[in-house]
Amino acid sequence: MNSALFSLEGKTALVTGGSRGIGKMIARGFLDAGAQVVISSRKSDACDATVEELSPFGSIRAIPADLAHPEECARLARDFREAHGVLDILVNNAGATWGAPLEDFDEDAWEKVLALNVKSVFHLTKECLPTLRQGSTPDSPSRVINIGSIDGIHVPLMETYSYSASKAAVHQLTRHLARRLAPEITVNAIAPGPFESKMMAATLEVFGDQIAATAPMKRIGRPDDMAGTAVFLASRAGSFLTGAIIPVDGGIATVGTN
Repeated sequence: MNSALFSLEGKTALVTGGSRGIGKMIARGFLDAGAQVVISSRKSDACDATVEELSPFGSIRAIPADLAHPEECARLARDFREAHGVLDILVNNAGATWGAPLEDFDEDAWEKVLALNVKSVFHLTKECLPTLRQGSTPDSPSRVINIGSIDGIHVPLMETYSYSASKAAVHQLTRHLARRLAPEITVNAIAPGPFESKMMAATLEVFGDQIAATAPMKRIGRPDDMAGTAVFLASRAGSFLTGAIIPVDGGIATVGTN
């Protein structure tokens, strides 16, 4: 097999929510594949810690931003453009969740989650279009990878109404953008199942063994599972794929049972 098929040599990627969890897994995978990586998250100290941790594996820097606000999406895109000029890969991973009984699920539970999980994906992608288009070629289109969730595919057991609705919205937004931006830019989504992350920590602590036992693959996700899928979508290997929603969940949402 051609080793260049999955190479990201010479590519530059921006990974939001890249200081921890799934974003950090993807950032590490991109570095291993040869890309330059810029991570962003709300907390500058978390960004700095991740840059220090991952710098032995390649070129990585951080631009902190609170992407729940459209003006911060614009600033991040502007700061990236001034520093790097061309953006080859945008990963919209920053997200939040909220769980509460139906009777207690208030406006804040919707506004916070939808602002970050859906609106920021749209606004940041829109703001990054000039830099994404600049480096695109017919043989190597630029890439947008949105992080959805299997909770946007099946009905989750937890009372996370705004989260599951937001991730279903991310999946449909992915398809809509894919049609609009082709052929210059591919737009795909990864729908993760259970992975070790801060967002999933409490759930896995209580239900981790049960989730693994009921999953068709009998385990939760590992960093390489997430990194491998993201590298595939970002590399030459994934250049003919757009508008796809890829569940990376060990079969939970596709062949498993709730």
